[in-house]
Amino acid sequence: MIDSQGFRANVCIILCNPQGRVFWGRRIGMDSWQFPQGGIMPGESPQEAMFRELEEETGLLPHHVEVLGSTRDWLRYRLPRRYIRHRRRPVCIGQKQIWYLLRFLGNDDDFRLDHCDTPEFDGWRWVDYWAPLQQVVFFKREVYRLALTELEPLLERSFRAAALPSSS
Repeated sequence: MIDSQGFRANVCIILCNPQGRVFWGRRIGMDSWQFPQGGIMPGESPQEAMFRELEEETGLLPHHVEVLGSTRDWLRYRLPRRYIRHRRRPVCIGQKQIWYLLRFLGNDDDFRLDHCDTPEFDGWRWVDYWAPLQQVVFFKREVYRLALTELEPLLERSFRAAALPSSS
């Protein structure tokens, strides 16, 4: 879905393990890394798209994660001119994304990068929360910074809550 301004509606997923490290996927056949992400289909809510993309790109199901939160609004980035496909209609000049922060509840064995017919990733690893900011392709860096900054307090709150002794 491309809006009237030329931005494609998309979701992006920051998946954190119990140590606060994040899933970092290597795009298939490239030396390029990113968070799981993908477009929102017509009639699909951002959260429905997030769960669909999570399953397609990592093989994880809703019971493997806990949703900690999402960005309050769309975060946008523009594609460099050389990546814009001017012959396609409508022309897409970039993406607008709702970002989700998820806590991983499963085991590393639950990941299945070959879960769909056209896998996005051929490798993955857990990295420090801020590491993707330096490693992602240059034109996505600002949107990554905005998302990581907005969602970090949710992660910190989640870890504080997990560290509190339960009252029984």
